[in-house]
Amino acid sequence: MNKEVISQEVSVGVVQPEGDLVAAKLPALRSKLQEMVGAGVRRLTVDLTMAQMVDSAGIGLLISAHNSLKKAGGELAVINASCDILALFQAMRIHQHFSVTGN
Repeated sequence: MNKEVISQEVSVGVVQPEGDLVAAKLPALRSKLQEMVGAGVRRLTVDLTMAQMVDSAGIGLLISAHNSLKKAGGELAVINASCDILALFQAMRIHQHFSVTGN
């Protein structure tokens, strides 16, 4: 059963993946994010409350979403990142491209 939480109101969307952002779990999420941007979402928030790990594919997904939103005049925000994920994003300077906050 898919427990991923997705909500959308006109140009604002929130996605809360049900677990880690790792390669094996990304195809469905990638499709959903593309669908949301295509439907007009311009402010997308990814809530990582349930994620404890993000691998290189997960980082790639977030950067791709950021680039798509930026091209459309929108923005990406990542919220509720664990201390480890927040430290990773800061070390990689990802937080300089889009908003990243911890829980």
